[in-house]
Amino acid sequence: MKLKKGCRDEYKARHAALWPEVRRILKESGVYDYSIYLDEETDTLFAFQKVSGDKGSQDLGGEQAIRDWWHHMAPLMETNEDESPVSIPLEEMFHLD
Repeated sequence: MKLKKGCRDEYKARHAALWPEVRRILKESGVYDYSIYLDEETDTLFAFQKVSGDKGSQDLGGEQAIRDWWHHMAPLMETNEDESPVSIPLEEMFHLD
């Protein structure tokens, strides 16, 4: 994902105050151990989440609270037409337990 220039602090503040309904939907859909990292040189956001099941956070656009969250975050980052964050799935190249 890509953060817009100058939006670092606001992005972090909004996630620190994640809406309870969004948190509930993520957990109930099986998303857990969810972290987002920022490469400040490129403003690239890297999200890592574990899921129990076959849906991650990007698959939850059917939920109104998720769409509202995307709308809330859209001014801060690059988005698709539906305001979901532009994201690129990455292939796992190595894993160590």
